[in-house]
Amino acid sequence: MNTIQDTVPKSGLEGLYENWRSDVLSGFLVFLIALPLCIGISIASGFPPMSGIITAVIGGMVVSRLSGSHVTINGPAAGLIVVILTAVQNLGGGDSMSGFRYTLAAIMIASVLQIGMGFLKAGKLNAYFPSSVVHGMLAAIGIIIMAKQSHVLLGVKPKSKEIIDTILEIPESILHMNPAIALIGVVGLGVLIFWSKIQHPLLRKVPGPLIVVALGILLGHVFDLNQTHDYTMNWLSDEMGSQNYELGPKYLVSVSDHILSSFYAPDFGKLGTGAFWAAVVSIWLVGSLETLLSATAVDKLDPWRRESNLNRDLTAIGLGNLMASAVGGLPMIAEIVRSSANVANGARTGWSNFFHGGFLALFVLFFPALINQIPLSSLAALLIFTGYRLASPREFAKTMQIGKEQLFIFVSTILAVLATDLLVGVLIGIAIKLAIHLIRGVPITRFMRLSYSIEEEPSGRYLLKIDGHAIFSNFIGLKSDLAEIPKGRDLTICLEEASFIDHTVMEFIEQFCSDYEARGGSTTIQGLERMTGFSSHPLAARYRQ
Repeated sequence: MNTIQDTVPKSGLEGLYENWRSDVLSGFLVFLIALPLCIGISIASGFPPMSGIITAVIGGMVVSRLSGSHVTINGPAAGLIVVILTAVQNLGGGDSMSGFRYTLAAIMIASVLQIGMGFLKAGKLNAYFPSSVVHGMLAAIGIIIMAKQSHVLLGVKPKSKEIIDTILEIPESILHMNPAIALIGVVGLGVLIFWSKIQHPLLRKVPGPLIVVALGILLGHVFDLNQTHDYTMNWLSDEMGSQNYELGPKYLVSVSDHILSSFYAPDFGKLGTGAFWAAVVSIWLVGSLETLLSATAVDKLDPWRRESNLNRDLTAIGLGNLMASAVGGLPMIAEIVRSSANVANGARTGWSNFFHGGFLALFVLFFPALINQIPLSSLAALLIFTGYRLASPREFAKTMQIGKEQLFIFVSTILAVLATDLLVGVLIGIAIKLAIHLIRGVPITRFMRLSYSIEEEPSGRYLLKIDGHAIFSNFIGLKSDLAEIPKGRDLTICLEEASFIDHTVMEFIEQFCSDYEARGGSTTIQGLERMTGFSSHPLAARYRQ
């Protein structure tokens, strides 16, 4: 994965003719992963189950033909669950269907803003967000997903809608769980944990989510979830004694056999309210940021190290979101988990994304009844596992290694998101980051301005000089100028006059050098060894004494 392959696959119709065998196979395997995740994300977001599939079909069959990426998979993502569910609840005021249709309208306007960002070449938006804040935001989303889906996995409906209370209510849900439903969910979770540790190349081709859903359907038939009935559980504890529990179709996914009934029109009735525009801004910013981060990450997995055109990607995904929201779909992003599976399964071009969408469309056309056999508890297991990966202890440990101040920003962002909402939490994280920079002596006048120069020497070598303070909020111009340096040249990055470099810029320099060298260039960094790091980690923030 870290070396460039010799022959770069062709694109367009020539790429289809050249690579259709590998792309069809990868598209099919990704479809098996995407199907249950799309349904689970829809339900967790407060949308009808088919909404996620509608989005994935459009993302695959339409956006793949317009986007500027090569091996990414477009579709609904767990990272947007919190934003969408909050919009549905705030706009609906207790009426889930009204909230759903109002949220579709918010997605449509957010889509127009996304398209505008693409035309304005705002594909560098993610540069304005410090790494520790972004990771803190994603970890908070993971915690919220795990908290909410734990109750679904146990077959219990929580009383509270506030996230802190929902977390505190988990022990009570464990005491009052529906044993049969909980068994389905726990088995699914166990399969995912076990499957993630398997190294056998052939077994790894079998998607873990597919096994979870298949086992869930099997156990659903064993417990006869298609029929409403009661069963009695005799507990060993005298205090609990014998208890009756209900089973039935309410614990299964419910979709209509008529595809056209799955389409809904947006409702702009809340257009003049503050809650509506708060939803628009949240969907627009979080969706755009996740798309840019995911597309950049997937480029690093591409065996040919092809670079995505992020501005074109934003425009294409905005158009896809516009289409999806017009007919009842969730917003889409460049999704990292499915894209990683796409690369691992041998995808070579964007046609694998197209085929994944095509297989989803065929499945819902010919086998909609099978979707109704999937237990909600199985889908909850998939989402809990996804949430855990976003907020795993490993993320805390990695952040701590970079520096104590990074861990403080990371944890502060998590707590701020849990205590307020996603946008406010992120703004608080950024404010804390800037406050730390002030304490460390970065002048306010340098928050948005970086002093640097790039020169081409007579030998053809490029020299980049950075002066003063380089932090997350002032290096976006540098990022754009470095992208214009021709491939295959020698580049020297001189930090002799740099006073302070924060973690986000250190991370960018490391990634840029790695990518530039992988494309045939060479890089040299001067002066970094004479700067003092705030920890021993190579990407820690550094200052000159």
